[in-house]
Amino acid sequence: MNKQIASACAAALLALAALPVQAQNVAIVNGKPVPTSRVDALAAQIAKSGRPVTPDLNAQIKEEVITREVFMQEAQKRGLDATDDFKTQLDLARQAILIRELFTDYQKKNPVTDAEVKAEYDKFVAANAGKEYRARHILVPKEEEAKAIITSLKKGGKFEDIAKKQSKDPGSGAKGGDLDWANPGSYVPEFSKALQSLKKGQLTDAPVKSQFGWHVIRLDDVREAQLPKFEDVKPQITQQMAQQKLAQFQDELRTKAKIE
Repeated sequence: MNKQIASACAAALLALAALPVQAQNVAIVNGKPVPTSRVDALAAQIAKSGRPVTPDLNAQIKEEVITREVFMQEAQKRGLDATDDFKTQLDLARQAILIRELFTDYQKKNPVTDAEVKAEYDKFVAANAGKEYRARHILVPKEEEAKAIITSLKKGGKFEDIAKKQSKDPGSGAKGGDLDWANPGSYVPEFSKALQSLKKGQLTDAPVKSQFGWHVIRLDDVREAQLPKFEDVKPQITQQMAQQKLAQFQDELRTKAKIE
């Protein structure tokens, strides 16, 4: 009886001793342990992409890790890990991963602050505040043609129809010359000056010349600039500024590097 108890105790101790080893491995493939850390690493990558790691997905990840080990062992068995092509690809992959880690580390240590984002937003507001104008125009290559259009419009011709037929501006021409709402600063100076001199509903008395040709302009409406609220555009500004900071960091490294 004592021998049976001793045997049972020994078996239990052996089982307990094996538990930590089993916990460290997700499986043993052809005698080679596959560490659980691989599952954790792959799950972490998926979680970082924004996808929740559910129990079902975790089970799929385990199967993926095991399958990869099977394929990897076969590739090694065939000596593919010793080829020059593999070594070259491995080196390129190592470079890409290391560079990605460098950029991630930089952005983590140099985040865009709320103050920087607010300052950038304030600059945008200052540049775009004021009046917005909704105008239509007809663009033609010759002054005589523009003058003839003005005469036709003053006799009752429909601006939208003439724009569709004669305007050389492919963007607005198809829309009857409509330029939608815009800040005057978004136009070339000659166009902007003429536009701001008009009253609502007024047509330019003479063609306006710019680098693009001759314009016939009509002002349809004026309003205070409709700018987005800070909170609505904060994420986009933050992302844009983070990219700018990273690009500046990259340029600085390239400039400082001694290249012969």
